[in-house]
Amino acid sequence: MIASRRVLVLGATGGIGGEVARTLRDSGWQVCALRRGGRPQSEVSEGITWFTGDAMDRQQVMAAAQGCSVIVHAVNPPGYRGWDQQVLPMLDNTIAAAIAQGATIVLPGTVYNYGPDAFPLLHEDSPQRPLTRKGALRVELEQRLRNASTQGCRVIIVRAGNFFGPAPGNNWFSQGLVKPGRAVTRVLLPNAEGIGNQWAYLPDVASTIAQLLERRETLEPFAAFHMAGHWDADGRQMAEAIRRVVARRGGKMPKIKTFPWWLIRGLSPFVETFREMLEVRYLWNEPVRLSGSLLQSTLGSEPHTSLDDAVEATLMGLGCLRNR
Repeated sequence: MIASRRVLVLGATGGIGGEVARTLRDSGWQVCALRRGGRPQSEVSEGITWFTGDAMDRQQVMAAAQGCSVIVHAVNPPGYRGWDQQVLPMLDNTIAAAIAQGATIVLPGTVYNYGPDAFPLLHEDSPQRPLTRKGALRVELEQRLRNASTQGCRVIIVRAGNFFGPAPGNNWFSQGLVKPGRAVTRVLLPNAEGIGNQWAYLPDVASTIAQLLERRETLEPFAAFHMAGHWDADGRQMAEAIRRVVARRGGKMPKIKTFPWWLIRGLSPFVETFREMLEVRYLWNEPVRLSGSLLQSTLGSEPHTSLDDAVEATLMGLGCLRNR
């Protein structure tokens, strides 16, 4: 096992990947990242070494991973598109690089790989019998990682609820609840009335990953953890937090509206992103909660920013609040 504190982050231009890259950099790691096109072979920016390359190109991933003891696989096809063609090949490239380096792979996981038979409370060993195409891909993805953990690399999976944080990205907060770059006049609720759901603040997820990496040699070769995050018991608490923050910052109290699923359904034959959103609607129709007991016993406590502070930082980052 390579003992270096050099890490390759795939997906560092995205929400979770970027947050993990910055957190590891600030924790003393030498962070490398892969970015497509338009730049020289390598460039150091804000303490991160950027390489030109694509996660779909194995040789480029292998080259960027040289000397790395950790690879963070936080890359996904943009806008929910191209999962069938890209998700597994990108992972296979990461696995090949990790085995070559004897590195640990970190995967920010989701709840897509679970079906309703595992609801409402998900543990790390809950059955994975998804009903959707995206869920089946997630199951296959994790199975390939489990196999890889027997071939010379370690794996850490951190599953969490709906991501939100200061950086825009493919998440429900910035693409569904509010509109980045605009004052918040309304908050859209995608959940069925009274149905709870779980949220994960990206800096908390990144801090969790950083702490687990410090303990990676003591973990099982294939280790999965769930984050408790923020549990919204009735599906309105996130919206109410947004309303409180906006009002406290001098804005007009936003209205709460129902997410226009009828519009998504009507346009889904023509817009691939809407088809992908519609496929995971079942997660908003039943309560889905992750148990964080294993993570808490491993770390002692789970990194946890208060909801209002997390929402304020998120709205500021999205350009939805006026500066003080």
